Amino acid sequence: MNAPLAETLSAALLVASLGWAVLRPAGRSEALVAVPAAAALIALGAISPEHALAEAERLGPVVGFLAAVLVLAHLCDVEGLFTACGAWMARRAAGRPRTLLTAVFVLASVITAVLSLDATVVLLTPVVFATAARMGVRAKPHVYACAHLSNTASLLLPVSNLTNLLAFTASGLSFTRFTALMALPWLVAISVEYAVFRRFFAADLPAAEPVEDTGPAPEVPVFALVTVACTLAGFVVASAVGVEPAWAACAGALVMAGRALARRRVTPAAVARSAAPGFLAFVLALGVVVRAVVDNGLATALRHALPDGTGLLALLAVAAVAAVLANLINNLPAVLVLVPLAAPAGAGAVLAVLIGVNIGPNLTYAGSLATLLWRRVVHERAQRVAVGEFTRLGLLTVPATLVPAVVTLWVSLQVV
Repeated sequence: MNAPLAETLSAALLVASLGWAVLRPAGRSEALVAVPAAAALIALGAISPEHALAEAERLGPVVGFLAAVLVLAHLCDVEGLFTACGAWMARRAAGRPRTLLTAVFVLASVITAVLSLDATVVLLTPVVFATAARMGVRAKPHVYACAHLSNTASLLLPVSNLTNLLAFTASGLSFTRFTALMALPWLVAISVEYAVFRRFFAADLPAAEPVEDTGPAPEVPVFALVTVACTLAGFVVASAVGVEPAWAACAGALVMAGRALARRRVTPAAVARSAAPGFLAFVLALGVVVRAVVDNGLATALRHALPDGTGLLALLAVAAVAAVLANLINNLPAVLVLVPLAAPAGAGAVLAVLIGVNIGPNLTYAGSLATLLWRRVVHERAQRVAVGEFTRLGLLTVPATLVPAVVTLWVSLQVV
């Protein structure tokens, strides 16, 4: 296949794959278009079988990790972790909407960082809805916080987001050094986001006198908390000895699954479904489609757009390009395209890409798969999400969080 035709076909199939993932007619799997698209590109010669296999091998450990974390998060929900979180939020807020927003920010940030952004979107968002209804307050600012923090708060750990895992491998950093470099940008981004939310949703967050919560005290799921803590420790140890973090995540998921199956709280089929095999196939196939786009010209075009070096202005430009690309083609393809181009400049440039592809998607629905998933969760509860309002909030939060996050990354690179 000649180069112009291969470039056009690859781009068209990438758009089709992402469009299907965004719309998901009748709730059908994202993989239904992406997998045939990847197969067609290989069969027609737009990407060589060797390059397709290399991409699948590169993504294999990442996909394995994602499956394990999805299972772990689901089983934490079965153990009652998220129910306990909702009860804690209601007691902490005591009928005060502003305090509830603070509690949601704290919990969503921690859950996103530790159990990944999918746990915040799929499991915490319904709990936030229920907590707001229990308190008799408007749910909108708290639910919007789940969407934004599923992206912004995923900066902290290599395991917080699929994009992080892809960047972590290319950065050459250890688990602890990655976390140390991203800790300050994470804190700053969340703090700025919180300030913007307080101002933007001022009318939905009236001052209120404390009201004692008379609901039952939450039962703390000690086993789930201990397992999650041990899994996090396993990530650190695995990184130190050069083992993929997927093995630590798999160990945590197996421990939780063994307990839940023994107590007959779940079935083997439910555990398998919680791994989202269709979505995993979509991620692998999308990687092949993106590789075809890169091989057929996109890499050359973007190479000229990315500045060299790791100075402050260069890092700001890299993050801006990453944020724009994430909103154009989704953050997962964006990180697959940009990380190999940024890696030669060093870990700082890779982390700047990560800030762009994690914070940038708060601007539009299509920016990240997590936001699309959040939108479905909200619609299932008959709640309206206005495109204009979502975009206005994104226009306020994205630049306000992106710039200080990159500045603090630059400071961290000088200090850590």
